[in-house]
Amino acid sequence: MDLRQAYLDARAAGATRHRDIAAALGVTEGMLVDAHVGAPAGGLQARRLRRDFPRLLAELSRAGELMALTRNAHCVHERTGVYEHLSAQGEPGREIGMALGEDIDLRLFYSHWAHGYAVREGEQQSLQFFDAQGVAVHKVFARPATQLAAWQALRASWADPDAPAPQWRHAAPPAPVDAPGVDADAFRAGWAALRDTHEFFGLLRRHGLTRRTAMHLAAPEFAQRVDPHAARVLLEGAAANGTPIMVFVGNKGVIQIHGGPIKRVAVMGPWLNVLDACFNLHLREDAIAEAWAVRKPTVDGLVSSLELYAPDGELIAQFFGRRKPGQPERCAWRQLLDGLVDDRAWSQEAAGCTA
Repeated sequence: MDLRQAYLDARAAGATRHRDIAAALGVTEGMLVDAHVGAPAGGLQARRLRRDFPRLLAELSRAGELMALTRNAHCVHERTGVYEHLSAQGEPGREIGMALGEDIDLRLFYSHWAHGYAVREGEQQSLQFFDAQGVAVHKVFARPATQLAAWQALRASWADPDAPAPQWRHAAPPAPVDAPGVDADAFRAGWAALRDTHEFFGLLRRHGLTRRTAMHLAAPEFAQRVDPHAARVLLEGAAANGTPIMVFVGNKGVIQIHGGPIKRVAVMGPWLNVLDACFNLHLREDAIAEAWAVRKPTVDGLVSSLELYAPDGELIAQFFGRRKPGQPERCAWRQLLDGLVDDRAWSQEAAGCTA
């Protein structure tokens, strides 16, 4: 198949998103982008990048304001700001890193970053990163306020004209299933003994559980299933009363986080959107199979969240009240989340939170 021509035909027919065009053509987005390496000016163009991705991201601060985009199959998270305070540790190619800027807040798992490209189409310029199958893990877009000279210099310095064509791998194996013979009582006791939200990952590993199954096994005071449209109610409530929130969206390679208030919530067909100046969220409500109100004990008191799951059990998004370490969560956030739950086992008591 001539992917370049097929792409042009799809564009002419009105298709816009690379991911959707690639799916219609039976390839991954990375395969579609790579097919445009060396393409002539005027359409989609791509250049392969050198593969020291932690160092590349650490240099992005030179370009000033950029837009970070992370998505999974059902949700897109876009945050505008500066890539600051980048760090990474671990053996080359398998580093775990962070970006802890005021606006760009990322958790980075570089073992899932296989290929990178400098992409241009018309006036839109980006850096795009894909896993070994060609599924996008992260994208960086130039913005009107981007320092274009530094941005262009960075794109040029990281281009690798001698890079070989990727050897794309087959689709990743299915998500792990739960281990047999789970001791539900021991798991619930472990949940009740949590002292930090990050300990939850270890709890799942010790008991061989997927995250969604953990919700079903949890004690009712720690997890309650709520209406799949709960995210809409929560976001509209947070926008109305100004409660600052945190929105986590990720895939295997990146978790991207928004922290702060939101203002404009809009529903457009199946899409639930936040459309603010520096933060956009696009969530397919019709893909939400389960929604859970969740609590975890910590040294700072209960930390509450809303978690959304796809039909295959994958985590789509998480919503928290914004807080700083060492501080309890805000009562306004806890009351928003409590309002989604209709069960006496889930206490409406807001004690231990802050105003």
